[in-house]
Amino acid sequence: MVAEVERIATELAALGRDAEAVGRPTGRTGGLREFDVLGGRGFINFLAVPRHECVYICGITWCE
Repeated sequence: MVAEVERIATELAALGRDAEAVGRPTGRTGGLREFDVLGGRGFINFLAVPRHECVYICGITWCE
Protein backbone atom coordinates (compact mmCIF):
# COMPACT_ATOMS: atom_id res chain seq x y z
CA MET A 1 0.00 0.00 0.00
CA VAL A 2 2.74 2.48 0.94
CA ALA A 3 4.63 1.82 -2.27
CA GLU A 4 1.48 2.41 -4.33
CA VAL A 5 0.79 5.76 -2.62
CA GLU A 6 4.43 6.82 -3.08
CA ARG A 7 4.26 5.90 -6.77
CA ILE A 8 1.07 7.90 -7.29
CA ALA A 9 2.44 10.89 -5.35
CA THR A 10 5.56 10.85 -7.50
CA GLU A 11 3.50 10.75 -10.69
CA LEU A 12 1.26 13.60 -9.48
CA ALA A 13 4.32 15.70 -8.65
CA ALA A 14 5.76 14.98 -12.11
CA LEU A 15 2.55 16.28 -13.71
CA GLY A 16 3.19 19.71 -12.21
CA ARG A 17 0.36 22.16 -12.94
CA ASP A 18 -1.60 19.47 -14.78
CA ALA A 19 -2.16 17.62 -11.48
CA GLU A 20 -5.01 20.10 -10.81
CA ALA A 21 -7.14 18.32 -13.42
CA VAL A 22 -6.43 14.67 -12.49
CA GLY A 23 -9.06 12.53 -10.81
CA ARG A 24 -12.46 13.53 -9.53
CA PRO A 25 -14.36 15.80 -9.67
CA THR A 26 -14.27 15.89 -13.43
CA GLY A 27 -15.14 18.94 -15.48
CA ARG A 28 -13.29 21.45 -13.29
CA THR A 29 -9.79 22.03 -12.00
CA GLY A 30 -8.39 22.87 -8.59
CA GLY A 31 -9.62 22.09 -5.12
CA LEU A 32 -9.47 18.79 -3.29
CA ARG A 33 -9.15 15.95 -5.79
CA GLU A 34 -9.78 12.22 -5.50
CA PHE A 35 -8.00 9.41 -7.34
CA ASP A 36 -8.62 5.64 -7.22
CA VAL A 37 -5.85 3.36 -5.95
CA LEU A 38 -5.33 -0.38 -5.68
CA GLY A 39 -7.59 -1.20 -8.60
CA GLY A 40 -10.57 0.70 -7.17
CA ARG A 41 -10.30 -0.77 -3.66
CA GLY A 42 -9.46 2.64 -2.22
CA PHE A 43 -8.81 6.25 -3.03
CA ILE A 44 -6.38 9.03 -2.29
CA ASN A 45 -7.36 12.66 -1.66
CA PHE A 46 -4.88 15.30 -2.71
CA LEU A 47 -4.56 19.00 -3.26
CA ALA A 48 -2.36 20.33 -6.07
CA VAL A 49 -1.15 23.88 -5.41
CA PRO A 50 0.76 25.20 -8.44
CA ARG A 51 1.90 28.43 -6.79
CA HIS A 52 3.59 26.38 -4.04
CA GLU A 53 4.82 23.85 -6.62
CA CYS A 54 3.49 21.11 -4.32
CA VAL A 55 1.02 18.26 -4.23
CA TYR A 56 -0.37 17.66 -0.74
CA ILE A 57 -1.66 14.18 0.09
CA CYS A 58 -4.64 14.83 2.37
CA GLY A 59 -6.03 11.38 2.97
CA ILE A 60 -5.88 7.74 1.98
CA THR A 61 -8.82 5.35 2.29
CA TRP A 62 -8.92 1.68 1.38
CA CYS A 63 -11.17 -1.32 1.89
CA GLU A 64 -9.70 -4.74 2.50
